Amino acid sequence: MDYCVLPPGARHQHSIEVRRSVFSTLLVRVETEKQARDVIAGQRRLHHEARHHVSAFVLGADRDIRRSSDDGEPSGTAGIPTLEVLVGHRGPADTPLSDVLAVTTRWFGGIKLGASGLLRAYGESASAALSGAPLLRRTMRSLFSTELPLSRAGRDEGILRAAGIAVEGIDYHPDRAEIHLAVESGPDAEQRLSQHLAGLLSRPVQLVGEGISWLDR
Repeated sequence: MDYCVLPPGARHQHSIEVRRSVFSTLLVRVETEKQARDVIAGQRRLHHEARHHVSAFVLGADRDIRRSSDDGEPSGTAGIPTLEVLVGHRGPADTPLSDVLAVTTRWFGGIKLGASGLLRAYGESASAALSGAPLLRRTMRSLFSTELPLSRAGRDEGILRAAGIAVEGIDYHPDRAEIHLAVESGPDAEQRLSQHLAGLLSRPVQLVGEGISWLDR
């Protein structure tokens, strides 16, 4: 299933003020729990004077890894509302969000907000950060290869590229060429690609599966 992500290396930050407390949410693309926890630890070191570093992250194409921490705020008032914002967000083409960490650093302003106030503030801070964050659609692609006669390899590659086929590369051997292709994944991906290639090249095409890859766009 497609989902959306922050661009590689992106660190998007946004701050709000609620009754003199400052909530600053940092969004970072992460792919493992270790990466997420390293970023959280880095925020603690960078802003060691702040009272709280509330965090939540969602990982994986199926979004099956979900973690949150209140980091000293009353239970359920900070990490969970932040996680709910991440889980509920939709990006390009209405795709769900994943591989993302949100860390909200709070500087206490001297006025207690109460449980309901904290719930609103942490949710609002995460939502405000996401509303301005750059997001890419991540698409799963199936990879295949097929052999081409050496005498036609250059011509056939040009035909496929001109038709919009995703050519990932071509390997030349003494007696043949092997071209590597990608197509959007689906239950009939191989059949669709094989039929399309046969029509373009005017001959039957046999494909060999080579796994999957992800494309950010």
